Amino acid sequence: MKTKLNVGLIGAGWWAAEAHLPALQSHPDAELVALQSRKPEKAAKLAKQFGAKAALQSAEELLDYPGLDAVVISTTPNVHFAQAKGALERGLHVLIEKPMTMTAAESKELVELADRKGLTFLISCPWHYTRHGILARERVARGDLGDIRMISVLMTNFTIGFYEGKSFAEVYAGGDGVDASLVPEIEPNRASYSDPATAGGGQIYTNASHIFAYLKFLTGLEPVEVSARFANANTAVDVFDVLHIAFAGGTLASMATGGTHADLERAFEIRVIGSNGVLVLELWSGHMRLRLRGGILEEPAPLAADEIYPKFAPALNFVDAALGKAPNQSPATLGHYAMRLIEGSCRSAATGAPVSLAGIP
Repeated sequence: MKTKLNVGLIGAGWWAAEAHLPALQSHPDAELVALQSRKPEKAAKLAKQFGAKAALQSAEELLDYPGLDAVVISTTPNVHFAQAKGALERGLHVLIEKPMTMTAAESKELVELADRKGLTFLISCPWHYTRHGILARERVARGDLGDIRMISVLMTNFTIGFYEGKSFAEVYAGGDGVDASLVPEIEPNRASYSDPATAGGGQIYTNASHIFAYLKFLTGLEPVEVSARFANANTAVDVFDVLHIAFAGGTLASMATGGTHADLERAFEIRVIGSNGVLVLELWSGHMRLRLRGGILEEPAPLAADEIYPKFAPALNFVDAALGKAPNQSPATLGHYAMRLIEGSCRSAATGAPVSLAGIP
């Protein structure tokens, strides 16, 4: 068994520098062999900063770089499929950013390819690693809530400026009282969120991808139908989304998600209502409450600030899972699950009618 994982990274930009590269650098069993950016000066700078042996300019160069065991794909959604397929075909373990692909068929093909090759394939969803998320999942799995009858989700994030094509500095330090220290040294490209050809869509691809994967992670429920309405708020992508989801077995879910301004508060509340109790998670504030019939209340300590969104966790778990030292806590099957709901929601919003997920692979 290998004791060291040789890793390459495709897409050395904002989120790679914010999350994946520091995580890989900190892992004693990871060796950052090479990283890639289309901008040579950025590639060189980050290679020096994070100790990569090579700074490359094309994904193909990186995938063919000698000695790789695994690759982190931190690019925009429009190139995820081709890059992940190329990596898996070469026998490389893959950590892929969400949203996984542009279509459900693409994500399904990747999952099946990874299965045939016996490779670790992980979707980058940090909320799957929180103390509350893991505990809540255990409580649901052992049946504490009884039959799950309804789920409600409200999720907002500071994303509207990105959908409007604004820079990170304009979104977070535009004179509206937000701390300018939030602006990173490397900012995402403006088209990364505002151009549907690059991003796939707005809130449904950027943040609902988190929600959908989390619902599967938390409950294991299988969706059968979705009905959705989108509002673009004068942008080229969806900004405000309202959905209704029917699951196998009769569970119903309502979901509202939207992009807000950075000087406002954000919310990510999930309520799971069962025949025997109610589970409440507030992911942005780090609170959890489980109330069962008979007066039983479980309310674990709130998450510390650095526990709320453990951005290093996916890459750390990826290294351990690829080396056979830990289970994959965020398998790419969750990404495919999310893509089915994303695609169904987009079809429903376009047609104004409910969409059966039976026709989406």
